[in-house]
Amino acid sequence: MNMRLGVRTRLLIVVVAAVAIALAIGIAAFNAFLGQRLSSSATALARAQADAELSSVRVRGGRLFAREGPDEGAVSSLAWVFAGDRVLEAPRVRLRLDQAARSLAGGPERSLDVDESDRLYAIPIVQGDARYGTVVAAVALDPYGETARTALFGSLALAVLVLGAVTLICRWMLGRALLPVSRMTESAETWSERDLDQRFELGEPYDELTQLASTLDGLLERIAASLRHEQRFTAELSHELRTPLARVKGETELMLRRERTTEEYRKALEAIDRNVDEMTRTVDTLVAAARHEAGLTQTTSDLREAVSAAIKTSAAATDGMAIQLALPREPIRVSVESHLLTRIVQPLFDNACLYGRSTVDVEVARKGSTAYVTVFDDGPGVDDDEGDRIFEPGERGSAGSAQGRGAGLGLSLARRLARGAGGDVTVTPSAAGGQFSVRLPLGH
Repeated sequence: MNMRLGVRTRLLIVVVAAVAIALAIGIAAFNAFLGQRLSSSATALARAQADAELSSVRVRGGRLFAREGPDEGAVSSLAWVFAGDRVLEAPRVRLRLDQAARSLAGGPERSLDVDESDRLYAIPIVQGDARYGTVVAAVALDPYGETARTALFGSLALAVLVLGAVTLICRWMLGRALLPVSRMTESAETWSERDLDQRFELGEPYDELTQLASTLDGLLERIAASLRHEQRFTAELSHELRTPLARVKGETELMLRRERTTEEYRKALEAIDRNVDEMTRTVDTLVAAARHEAGLTQTTSDLREAVSAAIKTSAAATDGMAIQLALPREPIRVSVESHLLTRIVQPLFDNACLYGRSTVDVEVARKGSTAYVTVFDDGPGVDDDEGDRIFEPGERGSAGSAQGRGAGLGLSLARRLARGAGGDVTVTPSAAGGQFSVRLPLGH
């Protein structure tokens, strides 16, 4: 079975394994050093005992004499004194240890371990240039071995305790460190496609986790923008197609309701054809807007021609409204496609004709590297608190709400298209009439 471990478990395993390896190396090094020190201590003690025994022997008349009674300088009774191969003094010990001591007689200064339980140390007895014998001392190694075993078991027990403590502490620390990730996961699981404004919001990035949260917030912002764009596109498409579709529907219902003359059928079909052309232009405009926002098109068009075309296609322009148009003599080219440009200025004329009482003034001008279109009407105007709200999708000003006119999407689309081209659509709040302006960069 393929077990998939979580990030916290994998990190915990790595940390605990690293600590375990470090403890193993430390315990091995400590016990090796301790063993060496204990061995040196045993050797030093055996040599000290041999030196003490050596100080108790005498050479008289070329002969070696051992001590005759207890010597306070002697540290241990486990000592042998040899005159050549002859034993002058020997303790009562087991045979193997006695044989090992005798084997050191006549040899150089050295040490010898016997059955890993005793250590012998031999020192020659020399006076002048003559050697008279050998002193051998023995030290039991059992206390040193017990110390080494105690240290080994103690260090192993300490290592187990340290490893357990490290495991618990690391588990707690990793849990605390990865807590933001757990919270982010829980939050993301509860969000739905309607929670477009939800973000992790861990603040300014200062480590890897907060950097991840910031990156995910940016990704969510792009996804939300894409979803809003899709929703806005759907709303705009519905708004732009609603009127021509209603006209087509009305004409067809009238055609089917009663018999009509050939001329009436022709006029109805011509009206249907115009509305179909308008829907086609709408779809083409929205597609072109999407391409323009994606940076797929680079073209210029004459702002004067777009304004003239928008005025001609304005639905209410012929309902007794006086249109006063001020155009410059020279072309004003802007970096927007012609049908997109028409769609930017069209809602301004429609609103002016819809809410104006008698006149609409349109001015096209160029100032520096920017082109302007300003539309004035003598209607109720826009209140101060409605300056930005009327550009939100689905929002209408107080005049539009009172009259129940419009779906509140035309200005939103106009501003989005203008900003996508590097310009903007603004309104000047006033009770003396409406004043909308389009600002666009000149083309190159």
